[in-house]
Amino acid sequence: MQSSSNLFPVALISAERRGDLSEDVYRLKPGNSPDGTVELALTRLGLADAPQSRGVPVILLHGSFSNRRFWYSPKGIGLGAFLARQGFDVWVPEMRGHGLSKRNHDYARNRVADYARYDLPAIGAFVREQSAQVPHWIGHSLGGTTLAAALGGKHLGAPAVASVALFGCQVSRTHWPLKIPLVEWTGRLLLKRLGQVSGARFKRGPEDEPAGVMIEAMRWNGLFGRFGEGKQDWWKGLAEVDLPLLAVSAAGDQQDPDWACRKLFEQIGSEHRQYLCLGRQQGFTDDFGHVEMLVSKAAQAEVWPLVARWLKDSLTPLQGAPAEGAATV
Repeated sequence: MQSSSNLFPVALISAERRGDLSEDVYRLKPGNSPDGTVELALTRLGLADAPQSRGVPVILLHGSFSNRRFWYSPKGIGLGAFLARQGFDVWVPEMRGHGLSKRNHDYARNRVADYARYDLPAIGAFVREQSAQVPHWIGHSLGGTTLAAALGGKHLGAPAVASVALFGCQVSRTHWPLKIPLVEWTGRLLLKRLGQVSGARFKRGPEDEPAGVMIEAMRWNGLFGRFGEGKQDWWKGLAEVDLPLLAVSAAGDQQDPDWACRKLFEQIGSEHRQYLCLGRQQGFTDDFGHVEMLVSKAAQAEVWPLVARWLKDSLTPLQGAPAEGAATV
């Protein structure tokens, strides 16, 4: 396992054994964005007793107000740990200012556009360099949105991406008050003054979110808003994406509802794609929620094995998928 890179400065800042797993944390300094202070923490999970074992790489992107612990707990529980035990080479980045990633100089101005244009390509390039294989990408919530932005903006794509899985991800749910210019303008002004939104204060998660991300989302939902940046229309760009795709919604998700997740799925032009809604009507034991779709005992029993099956064979319909969504189209 390399502890350096020919791409940009990289340091191995931690190498620990966590039960049967190894946890190596790298600090990446890509230096590819206008803010030269950006540093990204990237954790690799592997089998402690087989350190040289090199499975298929999988990159897991956390959502808003979150960090690497969404994918695996200190006790080694989570989808990331499960996939590592299944033999996959698991990589868990933390976005700017989250978890072990230090806050950059322009932290308050961070946007999904920055993550998509600069950070994800650097992370993907490093993983490919280290593993000598093309990685699969899985994103939850804002992590999935960032992945969609990178794909629609052509910052990521074939042949650097093996497949894409989006969980609880959508960009179409409309907040009608934001269509009123005065409301949107007032919201932007307030967020700029705050600089960040506290996840703990608003009971959204363990991390804060920079104001820039929130302002960006408000712009998407504004009167003439669209999913894009400047002249780049990410939404239109998604129609040109041709990668194996899995999109998963949860029947009980009030934040990113099924209909909106399905709309994003239908916009992506992949030849091989599957859609799955986690709910009782689809044969699951419960109507999963936004977080519970990946972090719960039910997810451990019903969802995680489906993810592993998808990663091993993205062309075969998943058991339990709705008939119209499971078919390869």
